[in-house]
Amino acid sequence: MARRPTTVDGSVRVAVLFVPLALLAWLSGQPFVFPSLGPSAYVLAVSPDADTSTPGRVFGGHLIGLLAGLASYHLLASGLGLTAQPVAGSVAGARLAASALLAVTATTAGMVASDYRHAPACATTLIVALGILTTALEAVVVVLAVLALLGSDAALRRIARLRRR
Repeated sequence: MARRPTTVDGSVRVAVLFVPLALLAWLSGQPFVFPSLGPSAYVLAVSPDADTSTPGRVFGGHLIGLLAGLASYHLLASGLGLTAQPVAGSVAGARLAASALLAVTATTAGMVASDYRHAPACATTLIVALGILTTALEAVVVVLAVLALLGSDAALRRIARLRRR
């Protein structure tokens, strides 16, 4: 059975996982910190041995979410963005809602079919499908941010293995 981390261990680990992302965001001015990375960092920090914490599932899930979100957004809601609540009953609101619905459905189908199940990726798909991160540059940043998070996690795991020797 996997060891459950203490509150301090889990909190410190999440902070260490997020330091590179925060620095990248600050120094580049790009969105290397976005909401769905918080739950991913949490899972990596407090449940490192869980199936959903494997690098393949974290990366694969976010990639599926990103692609489903981009496809849904550009198909149904291109040019719109959910930075303010749309007017009730508006066409723009319907387009954004349809984009979100399609993205979450496609992300779930993709993750289940591929076995890259990582629940935080459903937040990634909504961030994209609702028009918050939709450009090619932002898509690259999302991928790089997930890779940076996984790189930090790999480094922490390596340090932990070395300390156990």
